[in-house]
Amino acid sequence: MENKRPKHARPKARQQSGKINRRDQILSATEEILRSQGLSGATTRRIAETVGCSEGALYVHFKGRVELLLAVLEESLPDMLEPLHALADAVGKSTPQKNLEKALDGIFLFHRRVTPMIAGLFAEPALLARYRKSLTRSAKGPRRAISNLTDYIRREQGLGRIPSHVDAGLAATLLMSASFFRAFTEQFFGKPAGPSERLFFRQVIAAVTSGTPR
Repeated sequence: MENKRPKHARPKARQQSGKINRRDQILSATEEILRSQGLSGATTRRIAETVGCSEGALYVHFKGRVELLLAVLEESLPDMLEPLHALADAVGKSTPQKNLEKALDGIFLFHRRVTPMIAGLFAEPALLARYRKSLTRSAKGPRRAISNLTDYIRREQGLGRIPSHVDAGLAATLLMSASFFRAFTEQFFGKPAGPSERLFFRQVIAAVTSGTPR
């Protein structure tokens, strides 16, 4: 889990029925503005100027600013969900330590990407409420990720590869919390926190999956 990460480049505008489909460009521009200027800077006028289109063109793909901002947040979910889906197929394979490291790599990539955007939601309660409803409606968000991690740990416990005295739900919650806090502190202080990502997550996983018998 090194500090280097591929940039989240979106595909160039697709051709749709002979016309340019600017949806990907709009999402990419909006995400960049959210990262560099915050939620208050993500106005439809600024987004349109960045893309090089009229404000009206935004409404071809999105009902309004709220729907556009929600789409940007939801577009990043595969960063986290794909590694979690792979984790379900990894039960009994390799080692739990390596499997969880790979899953946390994806989770951390997601947290690092969305933390600046999610933090801005608290400045707009109405948008935050819409995002919560969106996550609940689609059964996404941290609870789903924690549930997937919990299920994996329990299945590995059934195979005797993780100690049975480990609280699977608590371990999953701590793994998610460690990832989010690491991403938050990096964004807050503007630099990676020590130790290295790889060592940090390796130690966290080892700690929560070994546990102390009650």
